[in-house]
Amino acid sequence: MALRRSLKYIDGAVKMFPSNLKQACKNYSDCPNFPGAKTTWTEQLQFTKPSSYAPIPVYRVLNRKGQVAAQQMEPNLSEDVLVKMYKTMTTLNIMDKILYESQRQGRISFYMTSYGEEATHIGSAAALDLDDLVYGQYRETGVLMYRGFTLQQFVDQCYGNIDDKGKGKQMPVHYGSKELNFVTISSPLGTQMPQAVGSAYALKGTERVVICYFGDGTASEGDAHAAFNFAATLGCPVIFFCRNNGYAISTPVSQQYKGDGIAAKGPSYGINTLRIDGNDVLAVYNATKLAKEFSISEKKPVLIEALTYRVGDHSTSDDSSSYRSMEEVSNWATSDHPTKKFRLYLQSKGFWSDEKETALITEAKNDILTAFSLGEQKTKHKWTEMYEDVYKFIPPHIKYVLRTCRKNRFCMS
Repeated sequence: MALRRSLKYIDGAVKMFPSNLKQACKNYSDCPNFPGAKTTWTEQLQFTKPSSYAPIPVYRVLNRKGQVAAQQMEPNLSEDVLVKMYKTMTTLNIMDKILYESQRQGRISFYMTSYGEEATHIGSAAALDLDDLVYGQYRETGVLMYRGFTLQQFVDQCYGNIDDKGKGKQMPVHYGSKELNFVTISSPLGTQMPQAVGSAYALKGTERVVICYFGDGTASEGDAHAAFNFAATLGCPVIFFCRNNGYAISTPVSQQYKGDGIAAKGPSYGINTLRIDGNDVLAVYNATKLAKEFSISEKKPVLIEALTYRVGDHSTSDDSSSYRSMEEVSNWATSDHPTKKFRLYLQSKGFWSDEKETALITEAKNDILTAFSLGEQKTKHKWTEMYEDVYKFIPPHIKYVLRTCRKNRFCMS
């Protein structure tokens, strides 16, 4: 609650709508009484323009040099927690590099890195409890890693081998874990958003919250708007966490929307909203913690727009040089990288050193390469399992395919 009091000003940082309706209405003998909106009369016929409102400010804790911008905003986190956050960010970066290169070598079929967006994962994950339910999109690997998903489990899923809980039916990077309350990733954009609202509705009255991650591109899907509206009208304890990295897959935000980003959509749906520096892991932590406290106590949704930048390609199927300059990418990778900024902060507190950095990189590389080697050697699931775990009773057309496949030597191999 202390954090909520200290960040209270954020809630009213931008007044999207007048707050003095009752006072203004006293000046009228006949106040509007329409069921569609609670407002006042006016005799001036004029457009309400997007330019009528100031852009929503970006909340931060650290500046680009890793220094605390406002002392009262620095979260009271222990050295152990801060170091765990940094180690997870760095390990994620190293795992991404190795698995990305393995796809280029033809060892796995697909991969997506999280370069530049590590803070959005780790800052939010650290602010949640393990009981909280997570709906990811496909670039939330760090959230699952922070919760305890092992390097071996990541590798096994990407290989679709015998120890992959998804039995090789999912694309690589489409992780899931019932034990860690992380719902399995679904490729179609936006499907997780109304599902998250339904789960949050079921959790009303508990001390648990649902967090739903999505990107700026997904915000253009119809499911996003349906989810916002249902969550607001039904009072669901869900945190909508938007990673606005500027490009969706290859479409710049200038072609995605004309308003003030994703955050501006929140108040129009009656949702309390925060806009934060997604490259500042401490800002992400504070915002997610505040959002959870508010969402549970008030039984209302919260929208967080984390402004960040995707340094890597969208996926191994993408070549981002076709829609942005390498100079732009290099600038973000060096001038405002979340991991580098956080490292400067830890060093200033005496929690980190060059020696610890070297040891961490060596250990992480060895652990990932060991997991990689084991994952590559494991056998695959039986081909017949692709027809299981879908229908309670296998329908006739699937039975026909199964019979046909049994006769095919390729399937039997």
